[in-house]
Amino acid sequence: MAGIKVYGAPWCPDCKRAKKFLAEHRQPYEWIDIDDDAEGRRFVEELQNGGRTIPTIMFADGSHLLEPSDEDLARKLGLKLEASRPFYDLAVVGGGPAGLAAAIYAAREGIDCVVVDRSALGGQAGITERIDNYPGFPEGVGGAELADRFVAQARRYEVELLSAVSVESIGPEAEDLLVKLGGGNEICAHAVLVATGSTYRRLGVPGEDDLIGAGVHFCATCDGPFYRGAEELLVIGGGNSGLEEGLFLSQFAKRIRIVEYNPELKASKLLQDKVLSHPQFIVHTNTEILELRGKRRLEEVLARDRSTGEELRWRPAAAFVFVGLTPNTGFLRGAVDLDEWGFVTTDGSFQTSLQGVFAAGDVRAGSTKQLGSAVGDGIAALLQVRRYLERHHHLPELAVNS
Repeated sequence: MAGIKVYGAPWCPDCKRAKKFLAEHRQPYEWIDIDDDAEGRRFVEELQNGGRTIPTIMFADGSHLLEPSDEDLARKLGLKLEASRPFYDLAVVGGGPAGLAAAIYAAREGIDCVVVDRSALGGQAGITERIDNYPGFPEGVGGAELADRFVAQARRYEVELLSAVSVESIGPEAEDLLVKLGGGNEICAHAVLVATGSTYRRLGVPGEDDLIGAGVHFCATCDGPFYRGAEELLVIGGGNSGLEEGLFLSQFAKRIRIVEYNPELKASKLLQDKVLSHPQFIVHTNTEILELRGKRRLEEVLARDRSTGEELRWRPAAAFVFVGLTPNTGFLRGAVDLDEWGFVTTDGSFQTSLQGVFAAGDVRAGSTKQLGSAVGDGIAALLQVRRYLERHHHLPELAVNS
């Protein structure tokens, strides 16, 4: 839906939520800050007979929503929010690359499947500016384009897709599984595949949300090559991931600046020795990032030395944030076994501790957190789901695996 205009203000949490929802669903919009734009403020007041409720969201058809919920926005965008039937062979929780790959294979094998995602279909791939390491795209591919291709292929096989629908819990229901959805709805299935992925922890500083994908990144392997020849790249996080990704980035930029909040780096001694002896690295410990600045792209990073209080300013070509991953498993606590970090533990057949529930992709303990392997994980897990359904629910066996 083109021509969306969002009237709001930077301090408004509901405005941030609405912008995030539209961005995740790959809906372009124009942002009008009514604190700075007098004409925009007058428009809002005239529309509301003197009121200033924000966000005020205008659509191309002339309609508008005032302070809408995510569900209001989803319905306006024409997203499917309710399942067609109460029962399926398989419910896939998570509509990223792992979940969609599994659903495509399920449909090809005659497994009646529904995909449920609390956000937008396509997962993190859909909000990645560009993907340069996915096989079959020698020139690289936009993350949104690749995500749309996954979704289009699933639709071609008539997979039922629900987006902007949260899963509240999964539990046993006789010999099957009950999946409770947001809004009080529920579905049952013979099997469930959890592919909810993980979320990169963010810094929570001003400017971060607006610059993600525009100079602020969470994957050096994905986005580092775009900065070949850069004078400086910034890596935020001094754990194993931060230092490993910093070493990877050193092939692209002349200088890598590492920033760690704590008084000491947290990475292994071997990694620390490599970085501290490397001529391209500058390391700041006990340093706090205060703000990421830039209009359309990252232009400046504001930081503070926590020991002296000195304000620091840098102008890197990009900032890569590695302060940890949070698995999207809150709805699973108490239902299946999780490791100490909250990732789902599985056996060799991708099955969790709850019979009939499988896991694949970034949410699974031990996964590589890469797009290509997430797709493979989803397919491999689906083949194990197929065997489970053949054994326990009398699904007809296929003469030839495809």
